[in-house]
Amino acid sequence: MGDLLLVRHGETEWSRSGRHTGWTDVPLTEHGREETRRLMPLIRSHRIGAAFVSPLRRARETAELIGLHEVPDVAVDTDLREWDYGGYEGVTTVEIQRERPGWFLFTDGVAPGPPDHPGESPEQVGRRADRMLAKADAALAQTEGAVVLVAHGHFLRVLTARWLGLPAADGALFQLATGAVCRLGTEHGRPVIAGWNVRPGP
Repeated sequence: MGDLLLVRHGETEWSRSGRHTGWTDVPLTEHGREETRRLMPLIRSHRIGAAFVSPLRRARETAELIGLHEVPDVAVDTDLREWDYGGYEGVTTVEIQRERPGWFLFTDGVAPGPPDHPGESPEQVGRRADRMLAKADAALAQTEGAVVLVAHGHFLRVLTARWLGLPAADGALFQLATGAVCRLGTEHGRPVIAGWNVRPGP
């Protein structure tokens, strides 16, 4: 069975300024496009059997720039969307902590948002991650290559925690930069992190 490759999209204006970006469909910056293009050799060093991409523009553009349009089996999947930050959409951690000192996303969740984006708890994001891992496992079983997931920082951190059998909140342990690749695999039948936050050198 192949590995699971996680790709966080490139930089956006909001990721650069630290604003929580859930459903807001911001594009990549020029720097984000460049750091994403530089990932192509890393992706092409693997045999890719299938790929899943978040429906948000920044992820779809990243998938295109790393060459996933050449992969026969690519699916856009809403389970890969970023954490629904509810009332904290577009707000930075510093701003939130002015009203909630000590606030931490992975343990405290978010403030309620509008009806169409009410916000998610860590456990709710974890359940989405579990669904996505089940789909990725099925794809891995049907191909000899790796499966790529192109998505977002906080979601991919939760997904990694769940891959390892940890609670969703333990996604806090895995810092993930924009325009980076991670590799999840197994050793002696047990899930491991085989590569993390990998980016090409200068």
